[in-house]
Amino acid sequence: MKKKLPRTFSARMILCNMLIIFCIAGFISIYNYMSYKKDVIRSETVNSDSRLELLSSRLTVACDEMINIVQNCTSRQTLFLFTSYKDYLPVSKEQSALYAANVLRDFCAISGYSQYLYKITLYNQKNLLIQGGSAPGNGNDAEQIMAAPWFSELLHQESNQFSLSMVDNPFALGSYSEPKLLPLLRPLSYHSSDHPEDAWVFLAISPRLFQDTLAVVPKSSRLAVITAENEVIASRNLSDYDNEAICQIIRQNLQADPFAQAGSSLVYLSGQDCVLTWNQMPVCDLVLYEVLPIADMPLDFHIVQRTVGLVFVFCIGIGFFLSMLFSRYLTLPIERLNHHLDTVATGNFTPNPEIESDDEIGWIGKRINRMSSHIQELLENRIQAEKEKKDLEIKMLQAQINPHFLYNTLDSIKWIAKMQHNNGIVQVVTALSSLLKNMAKGFNEKVTIQQELDFLHDYVIIEKIRYIELFDLEIELEDPSLAQARIIKLTLQPIVENAIFSGIEPSCNPGLIRIRIFSQDQTLYLTVTDNGVGISEENIQKMLTDTSRVTKSYMSGIGLPNVDRRLKLVYGEEYGLSITSEVGAYTTVTISLPLEY
Repeated sequence: MKKKLPRTFSARMILCNMLIIFCIAGFISIYNYMSYKKDVIRSETVNSDSRLELLSSRLTVACDEMINIVQNCTSRQTLFLFTSYKDYLPVSKEQSALYAANVLRDFCAISGYSQYLYKITLYNQKNLLIQGGSAPGNGNDAEQIMAAPWFSELLHQESNQFSLSMVDNPFALGSYSEPKLLPLLRPLSYHSSDHPEDAWVFLAISPRLFQDTLAVVPKSSRLAVITAENEVIASRNLSDYDNEAICQIIRQNLQADPFAQAGSSLVYLSGQDCVLTWNQMPVCDLVLYEVLPIADMPLDFHIVQRTVGLVFVFCIGIGFFLSMLFSRYLTLPIERLNHHLDTVATGNFTPNPEIESDDEIGWIGKRINRMSSHIQELLENRIQAEKEKKDLEIKMLQAQINPHFLYNTLDSIKWIAKMQHNNGIVQVVTALSSLLKNMAKGFNEKVTIQQELDFLHDYVIIEKIRYIELFDLEIELEDPSLAQARIIKLTLQPIVENAIFSGIEPSCNPGLIRIRIFSQDQTLYLTVTDNGVGISEENIQKMLTDTSRVTKSYMSGIGLPNVDRRLKLVYGEEYGLSITSEVGAYTTVTISLPLEY
């Protein structure tokens, strides 16, 4: 995978940006398609609601007319003139029946839906049976109606309840017969009998009313009209769909919101996503519904493809342009950094202000410049340190004053003093000869603590004779094994010399110089403490930094600053001398260096 990726940062960044832009363009394209699809579904759902509303209004008008016919028949007593006025009017029973039949026929004729009145029957047990409608009548019709299983239930319905349901045709089936009917049945309101089954009006509605009403919508529509018992009265193009499942969905929604007469829902029917819309008629408890398969909706895929394609290409183009611009913006400072690093690699550590800015890459540039300056400073310090080291060596050579010549001369003086039996001169000359002999062996040579103490002992002998026992020297070795620890030669002598001439001698009192040697955490410590005049705080720093303060009368001529610098050059900056003092009380010089044997 790494081998397939571009090697340059610019190419990788462009590739990553293009992948991001590609994902964004794809997301926008999918979003546009889904939005377009959602708008189409919403539009088709609104159209379906409008269609169902139109059909519901038409069927409501038709049902209202049928109900009005039934209500007029139940309350219009003049249809049975011979019953009410036979004692007063000179008409026969046949004439009265003929008059009632004509009136009933007029009721049907003035209705705009007379062709869907399958049969209307007025029955009075004491008098007469009157019938009308598109189906021929028969003398046994009343008995067939009263024998139907739904007769009693419909007859005893409340006066304002006109729920329609599909029932089997109770009459003899002929060439013009309907196998299913929608009955309306009401007792005659002016009948004086306590038994409603003795006088009633029956109206049978043909299902063709609903089927013909559905014919006004486009032929491809999938619609149905169902009763309160979920029986299909009429339908179009719904043979592939489960009516029970559809009815269950509609009833659940109607129960959830009893006041909602219409609604829609996204459902899954017969293996496809569909939109189901419904409308409940305010009378007769009938429901119209329509199924809208989403796959059949008028989605113009050519327009969608062109739109999505344009959006996609536009996003990719803009993304590529911005990626190139952004890549150039980022890689230019990186190129400057790379060029400056090449310059640094050649040994030129001069800072370059062009690589510094306020962004992340600029921060890197600032650190590179700071690092270059630090490297330059380190190189300069290294050169200066080497120069100081050579200067110290020269000073030591100068301070030795040709020790071999002096050693030979002093050796001759020692033998002359012995011959004259002058022990004082012998002791001084012997000590001085030993000092010069040790100094002649090398300046930066490492010796043991014991050898350094022996060298210091010779020096103290000379100074005690010179100052007539002005001071005493005490040495405390914490661990006897430290006597074999190694130290640079001529480390203790300059410090003891400084204690004598700068501490004890100015006090004009006998003094004590105490040397303590101990180790801690692999670090060797040597402390030289005197009880002389002490050093003020401001002069302590000067003693370690002012290398010009060398008293020529000193035996070594080195001084504390040079000792400190020499230790730091050999062991590192964390080692060297430190001074603590109290004016008129004491001065302590502490030497720290790594413990080695």
